[in-house]
Amino acid sequence: MKYKSYENYKHGDERKIGVLLINLGTPDEPTTSSVRRYLSEFLSDPRIVEIPKIIWWLILNLIILNIRPKKSRDLYRKIWLKEGSPLLVISKNIVNKLKKPEYSFSQNSIVIDLAMRYGNPSIKKALESFKNENINRLVIIPMFPQYSAATTASIFDKISLELRSWRNIPDIRFLSSYHDNAHYINACAQKIKSSWEKKEKAKKLVFSFHGLPQINLHKGDPYHCYCHKTARLIAKDLNIDEKDYIVTFQSRFGAQVWLQPYTDEVLEKLASDGIDSVDIFCPGFLCDCLETLEEINMQSKENFLAKGGKSFNYITALNDEKNSTDALANIISNEVLGWDNTILNLKENLEITKNLYNSHKYNKK
Repeated sequence: MKYKSYENYKHGDERKIGVLLINLGTPDEPTTSSVRRYLSEFLSDPRIVEIPKIIWWLILNLIILNIRPKKSRDLYRKIWLKEGSPLLVISKNIVNKLKKPEYSFSQNSIVIDLAMRYGNPSIKKALESFKNENINRLVIIPMFPQYSAATTASIFDKISLELRSWRNIPDIRFLSSYHDNAHYINACAQKIKSSWEKKEKAKKLVFSFHGLPQINLHKGDPYHCYCHKTARLIAKDLNIDEKDYIVTFQSRFGAQVWLQPYTDEVLEKLASDGIDSVDIFCPGFLCDCLETLEEINMQSKENFLAKGGKSFNYITALNDEKNSTDALANIISNEVLGWDNTILNLKENLEITKNLYNSHKYNKK
């Protein structure tokens, strides 16, 4: 193997820090060919589908990639923005806001960039850019607050695959989960509170997380537990009882059993039982995307109202609002803490963290 060198490296250079935020990914365009390329990369990841490779290759290439791309294309077209995919547009906005002077990152030799696990901008391209800038301290922050082997671990796999060809391996810090981080929890709670200030609080608050095959739970994946802890902490911040909210899971695929209860079935039952108003929030999605904008705010809304519901209020993701970028800025500050070229107003950030924990008395067990 030919190992890649830092072409601009000079002995004695300042040790610069790169922070890479990584989201799931999106097709480049809402076209059949673009969606097919994206789905091919996504569904070829062994972390996504854990069945024998040859069997899955046949199913994927002979059936799924001949049927699914056209259907997904039509769904993407419903939510596509003039600037592009909502997930990519919002993710870029977050990174651009984090680069603003108010967060002081640029003053401390920290370079922030964005990559997608599947599609563009690619992890490979982002890491190459970091290498060209002589970055030799690297922080990886998946944009999935709740760890799962199918998402967070897949990012770790890809990072490892790319870095194995580097001659000079950087210091690496990989944030695997921040499902109970005080800043993240507070941002979620503030998002819901803001919605309640504008609209009357519904009879039930539904926390909908992306689903996983149930077998993953039995194999030791902590995702299910992390989702429930996130919901519990947000509810505590909102000062609501357990009976006032419910945790559900969406986006199941195929015939196998997935994490339950299923969001669509819960919403239909709520409507049938006379719970005619719901607020629904998706804490696992930092950015609005196909799963929130189309699956929840279109499909689920239509089904709920058809079953007798009167009010369906989808509370948008954290997106690029200030509470969200503030939370990520504090998470980044904590991750780079201790590296000698970072100040980042750490005294102020740590004081904020201390106050949040003291105020909400989070259970860290």
